[in-house]
Amino acid sequence: MLCLTFSCNVGQRSSMPQASDAGASVDSLRYARGLTITRHTDFTVVELRDPWNEGRLLHRYLLVPRSAAALPEGMPEGTVVRTPLRRMVVYTSVHCALLNELGASDGIAGVCEAQYVHVEPVLNGLRNGTVADLGEATSPDIEGMIRIGADAILASPFQNAGYGPAEKIGLPIIECADYMEADPLGRAEWIRFLGLLTDREATADSLFRSTEAAYLRVRALTDTISKRPTLLVGKKYGSAWHVPNGASYMARMYQDAGADYVFRDLPGSGSTPLTFEAVIDRAQHADLWLIQYNADVNMTYGSLRAEYTPYASFDAFAGRHIYGCNTHNSHYYEEIPLHPDRLLSDLIAIIHPRLLPGHKLHYFAPLGE
Repeated sequence: MLCLTFSCNVGQRSSMPQASDAGASVDSLRYARGLTITRHTDFTVVELRDPWNEGRLLHRYLLVPRSAAALPEGMPEGTVVRTPLRRMVVYTSVHCALLNELGASDGIAGVCEAQYVHVEPVLNGLRNGTVADLGEATSPDIEGMIRIGADAILASPFQNAGYGPAEKIGLPIIECADYMEADPLGRAEWIRFLGLLTDREATADSLFRSTEAAYLRVRALTDTISKRPTLLVGKKYGSAWHVPNGASYMARMYQDAGADYVFRDLPGSGSTPLTFEAVIDRAQHADLWLIQYNADVNMTYGSLRAEYTPYASFDAFAGRHIYGCNTHNSHYYEEIPLHPDRLLSDLIAIIHPRLLPGHKLHYFAPLGE
């Protein structure tokens, strides 16, 4: 059964919901800047800020309990979502993992990009047929979504990108823009939104408070450092080298780890594609270089040079100060959104090893020859 959907004010100036309930209360979110949660007697309003257009609204969701026989009166315009969600289509492995940590993986009825999913209950469902493989997120199996009786789609939005035919079948599309937060804990705090959608608010709150405590404890290790090694990240894909912008949650994590990130001055969150020439001009003499990649075989200095000979011109290459994270062999993308403390520990152990003596790297490893 499809959920009723009102028009959503995407691209319009954001405003607080106008409703007759004078007792509305706004949840206090400590780090997340991309969403606002306002609770009314019979429904909850979740507003998502447009991360690409200051002062504008990306989406407004009106969460109404399934137990309510009729929709409450006085609701503002927005997308009605009956909660808890029971049969979700999830476009990314990241959000599959978050739902699994909430204990809500049994509500995942279909996934896109199944080849990247590492979440065991979802993999089991794909094998036994209880979870549908709906193909690529850019062109999902719309008929399959209808056939499995999906009641919502969870997707990651991108600037100026739509959802094609999926927008026309009446399913609410939950735009999970958590990756555009400027603080690692801000991204982690989006678990509260998923908790609302799945009726697991207490679990979401507990998970976040545990993450917050762990992250702050690790971050405190760099409070008194006096020297920050310069840091380069990523590598070239095609003609572009995408680097995190200075207001991204990854740039914030490099700062928290005690690094001097070479592109910290790039404005905005998200990332920016640069030419190789622009990167080497700024970062040739960086002290450290971190590379995330996905491959069947672990990267080495030899394979990196064979991929693109000019990589050998970086000081970090010559000095053997490159660390790689092979996401093919780890759950990096699934774990980091809710557990940034794990990555922060790795980063501090690499950048300031004396602060975490004996730490066993979880995601990164020095490149072999």
